[in-house]
Amino acid sequence: MIDGIVELLRGMGITLSHLFKKPVTYQYPEEKRPVRYRFKGRHELKRYDNGLEKCIGCSLCAAACPADAIFVEASENTDAERFSPGERYASTYEINMLRCIFCGFCEDACPTEAIVLEDKYELSFYDRASAIYTKEMLIVPVPEGGQDTPQITEPGMFDRSIPDMENPK
Repeated sequence: MIDGIVELLRGMGITLSHLFKKPVTYQYPEEKRPVRYRFKGRHELKRYDNGLEKCIGCSLCAAACPADAIFVEASENTDAERFSPGERYASTYEINMLRCIFCGFCEDACPTEAIVLEDKYELSFYDRASAIYTKEMLIVPVPEGGQDTPQITEPGMFDRSIPDMENPK
């Protein structure tokens, strides 16, 4: 009987010691947990500083995807409508987030570093159609001082201020 009372008091002591410690849980909607450095979250399509899209429509990300979650359709750039500095751009870019396994192979395969897995982790869908992220949902806003696409360029010229345009990876 005395052993039971001792164990009861020991258990109550542990409970009281944890009562005054800081809780380890997060109140999620109000307080968001910081993510780790190597976290792979929602995809983003990046732009250059002048507003041109980095994606050149090469479809290497779609070829590298083991889950076959990425669909890319390329179109030709013209001088009247230029979306990217290359000859082509991605006119259609879709990622099926229900199929994506967040492996990062698309990010590794991209020669222009256009697709990046960022730190956004809030992904919820009410139906299957809203789980397909289109180019308009993935592309980042135009940087300060840049122009929106499509841009008009002089015939036969493209912006040489883009880093590594002459020597891509």
